[in-house]
Amino acid sequence: MQFLGKHNGSFDFIFVDADKDNYINYHKRLIDLVRIGGLIGYDNTLWNGAVVAPPDAPLRKYVRYYKDFVLELNKALAADPRIEICQLPVGDGITLCRRIS
Repeated sequence: MQFLGKHNGSFDFIFVDADKDNYINYHKRLIDLVRIGGLIGYDNTLWNGAVVAPPDAPLRKYVRYYKDFVLELNKALAADPRIEICQLPVGDGITLCRRIS
């Protein structure tokens, strides 16, 4: 992963719309690539409303499967002191993370 060290702090904006089960791994790698003051955007962070649905809610199989990964990401972002976050309730949700340290 030479790319990561070589380009740390090089990006102003990164947008992630990928496999939800790896969002945490993307965040761990991308936080170093975005400059302080830069943004990382994560798509689908409300995941069809499933993140606030009761456990017995009737959800499609794929929505139920990825729900826990999206919840894990949301909790990790909220606890990450290197960023400030803003979650936008547009579509399936977009979370913007501004790197502050």
